[in-house]
Amino acid sequence: MPPFFESLTIDAHGLALHVRQHNAAGTPTVVFLHGWLDHSHSFDFVAEHLPDSWRLLLLDFRGMGRSTWLPSHAHYQFSDYLVDVDAVVRATGQEAVHLVGHSLGGIVATAYAAARPSRVLSVNLIESLGPSGGPPENALARLRGFLEDQERAPNRKRYPSVEAAAARLRDNTALPEHVALHMARHGTEPVEDGFVFTFDPVHRRRFGSGYDEAQWLAISSAVTCPMQLILGSEGLRFDGERTRERLAALRTLRPLVTVPGGHHVHLEQPEAVARVLRELIAPTP
Repeated sequence: MPPFFESLTIDAHGLALHVRQHNAAGTPTVVFLHGWLDHSHSFDFVAEHLPDSWRLLLLDFRGMGRSTWLPSHAHYQFSDYLVDVDAVVRATGQEAVHLVGHSLGGIVATAYAAARPSRVLSVNLIESLGPSGGPPENALARLRGFLEDQERAPNRKRYPSVEAAAARLRDNTALPEHVALHMARHGTEPVEDGFVFTFDPVHRRRFGSGYDEAQWLAISSAVTCPMQLILGSEGLRFDGERTRERLAALRTLRPLVTVPGGHHVHLEQPEAVARVLRELIAPTP
């Protein structure tokens, strides 16, 4: 039976974040961070295979899922996501928590663990090994792109049905049909002429600032808690010299784990991914 979740509203310096919690009195406490334009239900299938005794908190990042959007004149930046995680960790009442992050969520988990080492017990990365990085001279192009994006009006595409929105998800992923429908059901809302995804379309704009490769290596090398990287066999390609440097920077990283599947391997193979999570978070003696 799927675990029961209660919906919580957590304040992040005046912004209301939506968090779904299972077993508030449970232990250990594990916070799940979803990928770009996804939402907390991305981890529903994994949660079914985790011990019922665990306390699980599934966050919707600001402007995604059911969390509040920023005002129309505001801009989202990477550091905002760390503020969201900090708010959730503080709200748990625990000294430290375990973090699980997919894609963007994994990048956020890594940065947060570096910035707040005393608040993180472990980090599980799913298909995530840092931002695009690149050389310092990319900074100018990024700024220009950020300004160019401000000239484009945000667009929320309409879909005639939830099923049509699910089909759109499958255009960009290898998600099974029932999984795409699950994500669409929880990631859309009805409007007068159909359905729209719940994320703020402003998220599609480029950040005005980002980390170059040297900066990211400096951040990720500061993580001191145990780390684990779970890759999909058909997911993102992590190879080459840059990947070797990034892996080497993660000094507490366990041997890589590969699970059959694509970039959303936690949705395709939830039981296998849950098994790997248990091995780091609460290993069997």
